[in-house]
Amino acid sequence: MSTEATMLERCGNKCELCAAETSLSPFVVAPHSHVTVDHAIMLCETCSSQIENPESMDVNHWRCLNDSMWSQVAPVQVVAFRQLHRLSAEGWAQDLLDMMYMEEETKTWAETGLENDGLKHVDCHGAPLQKGDTVTIIKDLPVKGSSMVVKIGTMVRNIGLAQDDPELFSGKVEGQSMWLRCEYCRKK
Repeated sequence: MSTEATMLERCGNKCELCAAETSLSPFVVAPHSHVTVDHAIMLCETCSSQIENPESMDVNHWRCLNDSMWSQVAPVQVVAFRQLHRLSAEGWAQDLLDMMYMEEETKTWAETGLENDGLKHVDCHGAPLQKGDTVTIIKDLPVKGSSMVVKIGTMVRNIGLAQDDPELFSGKVEGQSMWLRCEYCRKK
């Protein structure tokens, strides 16, 4: 059984935070970077987009954490804790945060992610980058371990953002997936 199928079985084909049943996809919980049953959760598009873009957060949507924070799945607890922490200015969120219980190891994982919470991915001009953006490379970049050079002006479409490092983004260049530094790109 694939990892995604195992996760869908675990969550009963529902978002592990809000229980929505549509547009589910795996969400890797930082600082991890690979989809595994122990380091990822299944989220709906609404939860996923609001976690990745906190400025678009609908506070009332997150009242679902009242239920999901009691999940026995560690990565669900971690994401619930981090979201409640982001919403702690709301009285109800602070009350839930005060009630929440996690094993020490899980709490350490959750708090580690809070340290990077204020970090944003920005291009060479300080414009915020988001998952799925298209960027242009502004400098010839030699690729370590190969003779390949990513040329100035190369467009990288549908980028991904490193969850644990605001200086890195991922993308495909000449059919090869690679990590590049945000300081060497300009958002289109």
